[in-house]
Amino acid sequence: MISLPPDSSRGREEVNAMEHAQALTIVRALANGVDPASGEVFAAESPYQRADTVRALYVAAQALEKAEGFERRKQQLPPKAGAPWSEDEDRKLLASFDAGRGLPELAAAHERTQTGVRARLVKYGRLAA
Repeated sequence: MISLPPDSSRGREEVNAMEHAQALTIVRALANGVDPASGEVFAAESPYQRADTVRALYVAAQALEKAEGFERRKQQLPPKAGAPWSEDEDRKLLASFDAGRGLPELAAAHERTQTGVRARLVKYGRLAA
């Protein structure tokens, strides 16, 4: 991971996402036998042209693609998704549910996924499993 200078205004998540994209571009180029800096094809005797090296680079590329997908999904989740619930938040959730609010509204109000809210309501016996 790139170390940020103390006065950097970029967040770590932004740097990680940029690193994944850059790393993926570089690894794909290497796997295709191309120098990512110059665009030149590596010579046949280059270590980057060896079958085991190429296979390893393709595996690395797949792992980076998977990590990118995970990061994209994570960014689409509500801010509190996966975070622990406080007793106060549980009380507010149950009171709102008992007052007739629906899952989409409860999820938005608590910055959680509908699945997370549903699981909480099941835990407290407000919904059947």
